[in-house]
Amino acid sequence: MLDDQQPRTGSSPTGAGRSRRRRRRLRVAACAAAGAVLLGAGGAGYVYHRLNANINSVDIDGALGGHRPAPLGNGSMDILVLGSDSRSGANREYGHDSGTARSDTAMVVHLAKGHKRATVVSIPRDTLVARPACKTPSGGTAPAQRQAMFNSAYEVGGPVCAVKTAELLTGLRMDHYVEVDFTGFKDLVNTLGGVPVTTTRAIDDPKSHLSLAAGTHTLDGEQALGLVRTRHGVGDGSDLGRIQLQQAFMKALMDRIGGLGLTTSPTKLFAVADTATSALTTDTGLGSVDKLMGLARGVRHLDSTNTQMVTLPVRYDPADPNRVEPLPRQTAMVWAALRADRPVPADAVKGSAAGRGDAGGVVRADPRPKPSASPH
Repeated sequence: MLDDQQPRTGSSPTGAGRSRRRRRRLRVAACAAAGAVLLGAGGAGYVYHRLNANINSVDIDGALGGHRPAPLGNGSMDILVLGSDSRSGANREYGHDSGTARSDTAMVVHLAKGHKRATVVSIPRDTLVARPACKTPSGGTAPAQRQAMFNSAYEVGGPVCAVKTAELLTGLRMDHYVEVDFTGFKDLVNTLGGVPVTTTRAIDDPKSHLSLAAGTHTLDGEQALGLVRTRHGVGDGSDLGRIQLQQAFMKALMDRIGGLGLTTSPTKLFAVADTATSALTTDTGLGSVDKLMGLARGVRHLDSTNTQMVTLPVRYDPADPNRVEPLPRQTAMVWAALRADRPVPADAVKGSAAGRGDAGGVVRADPRPKPSASPH
């Protein structure tokens, strides 16, 4: 009884064995923890370098120098977003070109102060604008042109000329530049698991590889690309009708991204980030994972309900119905609203041919509930 009442110490063979086992377990746990930390750091390093390596960037600030509109300084941000129609590389299945590319889709995205509200101004690609002199990829100079199609700027001088032309048109400094091509757009939609939309009438356009019955669909990448490219399958066959479809799809895409619960699923987040960074060409100001993630965090509250979509107010060119030209008074109202960090007033788009594309309401975001976030 007396021995049982005495405390056990390391001097006891049994106590010594238990103590050694406890120390071994502690060492194993410590080594495992250290290994997990190192593996996590290495994995994070691998992910960071992989995503960084995906991003193509262009030094637009360096190329344009100081001859540009001054930054607004009111906390807002303007981004020129282009969709490139190059048929090179993986894009060859969409037809042949002369080895150059044009900005098939062009938008000025204005993020209001605080980035909780946005205005997107679509610029029809056939808009006749003053194009400044631009450096060409071969090292020469494309002379200024008084009336050139907006999308020709990208063709003759790439992203730098596109930004220079947009700044001349708007009087606004483009704080950033983002470009996505056909294949990158398709891959992003597929990685998101498709984008749900509802079509109010059938769309059939063999040229854009698109055939959709009226009803609800979850568009894969090929179908989504066909939708934002189609002109002949719906509306009046003009670029203005296509812009109406693009804006409707963009709203559906925003809602899809917002409903995926990316912040709770590291695997899904990495897949989307890997695809998105591979799809993009940016200015050097956004040319890193840190900078892109900073922008993404800043706009995480944006969705279709707080994003205004408008099209540059235009009329058909009297000399060529395949071209449009800006309506001076209304266009000035659009850029003045962005400069003042206010929504574009309804009067700015009254009388514009952009509202007569006959594709409004053909596509809308799927009204079904958003998918719940996956915990894995």
